Amino acid sequence: MSRLGNLGARLYRGEVGYDFIGNRKIWYGVSILITITAILGLAVSGLNMGIEFKGGAVFTTDTKAKVSVSQAHEDAVAASGHEAIVQELGGGGLRIQITEVDTAKADQIKTQLSKDLGVPESEINADLVGPSWGEQIANKAWSGLGIFMVLVVVYLAIAFEWRMAVAALIALIHDITITVGVYALVGFEVTPGTVIGLLTILGYSLYDTVVVFDSLKEGTHGITKQTRWTYSEIANRSINGTLVRSINTTVVALLPVAGLLFIGGGVLGAGMLNDISLSLFVGLAAGAYSSIFIATPLVADLKEREPQIKALKKRILAKRAAAAAKGESVEDEGDDQAYDDGDAEPAGAVVGQRRQPGGHGRSPRNRR
Repeated sequence: MSRLGNLGARLYRGEVGYDFIGNRKIWYGVSILITITAILGLAVSGLNMGIEFKGGAVFTTDTKAKVSVSQAHEDAVAASGHEAIVQELGGGGLRIQITEVDTAKADQIKTQLSKDLGVPESEINADLVGPSWGEQIANKAWSGLGIFMVLVVVYLAIAFEWRMAVAALIALIHDITITVGVYALVGFEVTPGTVIGLLTILGYSLYDTVVVFDSLKEGTHGITKQTRWTYSEIANRSINGTLVRSINTTVVALLPVAGLLFIGGGVLGAGMLNDISLSLFVGLAAGAYSSIFIATPLVADLKEREPQIKALKKRILAKRAAAAAKGESVEDEGDDQAYDDGDAEPAGAVVGQRRQPGGHGRSPRNRR
């Protein structure tokens, strides 16, 4: 077995792990800091909305221009009086995008660009884009996002419980805020591809979160029938048990997206790939982070406010204190208040900590 596979097996069995729940305030603080930075970037810089949302004209030519991309950018700005986006096409031609220009202005710009670029005016194609189309896309995207959020909350409340639904919703909002904030900070253009990327990452983030929630639901079944582990400790075991799986799926998903963003958009200069690849890259990373460090710790916080779970934690801590005063291990006390058959044995594993040996360290499946 590979080292990673061996580590995953040990994490799943609770032999080693990291105390995610115990250090949740650190992760909350990190998330709050990142979120505030994203909101400030959005408030100060704003989003660089693409031509599909603002309207404007796109000029393309298949003929190689006699000027460089940087010079073509200066010429386009001078001819239009607006900021322009210039991209070099595969055959050596140029794609020049200028927002907020009408038909009459577009004809003037086309004539001037023909002179500046050294390309015949007949070989320059001009396409006008109205802002109403982008507005329709934005409205439909917001509607789709709202419906998606409602369905997510309803599904999780039915399949799991309302606390998990609330935690998942907060995690999704966290992911969207960070992704949009990064767009504002780096100044990448927001296009319909960006909207598609945002909607895509929501599904991925939710999928990763539900995997942990499913493990948590199984591990906490009949939790009040025992006095060995608190809800937070079982939640911590659930995160550790799915940790390697989450890392593997995230890395596999990020690799092709990173190729699009850094190689396709950065090295090869295919700037049109940036709009969707950046949203996917940031969103996938934020989704994996929120599933591990935000969603489940939030569930533990909400759950331990329940009177039954709060009373259970009090009994467990009192039992441990009494055992420590006698110089005994909790396992030595002989707690036969086990979970129902078929449930996995919970544990609150931390890094470097092994389960205590002895008969009571066996899985509940073996206690028949």
